[in-house]
Amino acid sequence: MITLTNGQVITGATVTGLTTPTYTLTSDTAPDIYSKQFAITALGGTQTNVTSHSPSSPFTVTVKRPKTLAILGNANPTTGLLVTGSVPKNTYSVIVRKGAAPLANNVPQIAIARLDIAVPAGSETYQNQQIRALLSFMIGVLDNQVSGLSDTTVTGII
Repeated sequence: MITLTNGQVITGATVTGLTTPTYTLTSDTAPDIYSKQFAITALGGTQTNVTSHSPSSPFTVTVKRPKTLAILGNANPTTGLLVTGSVPKNTYSVIVRKGAAPLANNVPQIAIARLDIAVPAGSETYQNQQIRALLSFMIGVLDNQVSGLSDTTVTGII
């Protein structure tokens, strides 16, 4: 369950140019009933020239679940195996939007960071620890590499 709440302060990772960044969430209208959305309305720490949410320069986070949750189909009655490629996936998404002007005196354009998590139906029950390990490792790698990743997005160098 996503535990983001109105007024919650999220501590961001330290990256080049940002020191002890924090972001205060305010409930926003989600794009559909299968999503939760929050706007970042206050900033903390040292974030020189970073702006919080505004209509012309959005700063939001949206968490989405599938509209219809897929379930595992029947296995072959003789072999007990599922047909390869027939296992549906439930895809969850986290989308962050942030306005950023491309040049001085220009209207902000929207930068988007999107994370999709596709979980094979049935695995959330049969081997949920594998899904938890997938997410634990992924977030750990992102946390470990956030400064380098932010540098890559600015310099284009991997």
